[in-house]
Amino acid sequence: MITPFTFSANTGFLCPELPFLDRIRAAARDGFDAVEFHDEGQRCDPSELLDTLTESGLPVACLNVNMGPSAGCAAIPGKQDRARREIDAAIELADAIDAAAIHVLAGKTDAPKARDTFIENLRHALSATSRVILIEPLCSLKMPGYWLNSLVEAATLCDQIAHPQLQILFDCFHVQTEHGDVAAHISKHASRIGHVQIASVPARAEPGSSGDVLDWPPLLQTFRSNGYQGHFGCEYVADLHGNNA
Repeated sequence: MITPFTFSANTGFLCPELPFLDRIRAAARDGFDAVEFHDEGQRCDPSELLDTLTESGLPVACLNVNMGPSAGCAAIPGKQDRARREIDAAIELADAIDAAAIHVLAGKTDAPKARDTFIENLRHALSATSRVILIEPLCSLKMPGYWLNSLVEAATLCDQIAHPQLQILFDCFHVQTEHGDVAAHISKHASRIGHVQIASVPARAEPGSSGDVLDWPPLLQTFRSNGYQGHFGCEYVADLHGNNA
């Protein structure tokens, strides 16, 4: 049986004019099925966050490690201690609020040892939790200098580390912008996809908005028919009432 489509509100993008906890409440009012965070949760009182989530009735699909000016640091040589502290802090928060997955960001670097450093820190994360660990290729257009922009590289890392908890955060906007033909990539990498995010291309607005090159009903169905049963993360530039910012 195909699971119905369910959607999580990305609080890093939606309703930025509201305080973080109010974004969660807005997501509940607007009928979302879950929420997902960038690194807002690490700057919030954990008990207040848990109370708000309990009040909203929404599960947490995923959260990021601390991002900072380098968009994470897990692939940056010389920052291993910081990377592991931030991974451990994200895991602690995920445990407190029962987040399903943790996104470990590579960071901006072109250092020769970046790949080895990233692998070491991912292995640390995988040894420290039973939750899903996500890696996300980010397109060069929106995140120049970010170490991981290739979906093929993300898949290669998953295959090399060969741990069932390590999966790809498949952001349709980033994949389409960097590689094109997003539907073909879904089919090719279906077994490695742990979470999906959606946005129009090229505007990164609400899916189906003016100028969108992606045909969303069959695209979402492609995820389901290839075995993805999770939420679709709404990470686009709009508020929770559908008004593009």
